[in-house]
Amino acid sequence: MVQLLSFSLGELRLAIPAAVVREVTRAVAITPLPKAPAVVEGVINVRGRLVPALDLRRRFDLPANPINLQQHLIIAHADARLVALRVDRVEDLTTVPDDDIKTATHIVPGAEYAEGIAKLSDGLVVIHDLARFLSLEEGGQLDIATSGAAAPPGGPPRKARRPR
Repeated sequence: MVQLLSFSLGELRLAIPAAVVREVTRAVAITPLPKAPAVVEGVINVRGRLVPALDLRRRFDLPANPINLQQHLIIAHADARLVALRVDRVEDLTTVPDDDIKTATHIVPGAEYAEGIAKLSDGLVVIHDLARFLSLEEGGQLDIATSGAAAPPGGPPRKARRPR
């Protein structure tokens, strides 16, 4: 059995293993991060820690969507890195039998960001693999960008403000 947290990006329905989720919160303003890879929207402040916000829409070739208070941020672990995923809506926490999950590459060759596809009572959901979201090069770029942002001139980073 695997617990999945499902969420939506427009009409696309995705999930991540609940084991990697730290928390879910309402969306806050995301501060752009110079020199970050294109799939990083910017950073947010999570209890004094700078956390990169990943742009799932860009990765899945979906149209951009301005941030608003109805959206959520899923704070999760992508291997050793803590990340934030801005999603339109968090839908459900579901337990799925292992037999109801198929490896994505067997169904859709080249589905490099998908860990699998789960059959749920109300349809299918693509299980996203956060560990493979950033390429090695993108991870390196992000490390360089965040190390420069960790100590800005004039003191510690400010907390993100909620969008209007």
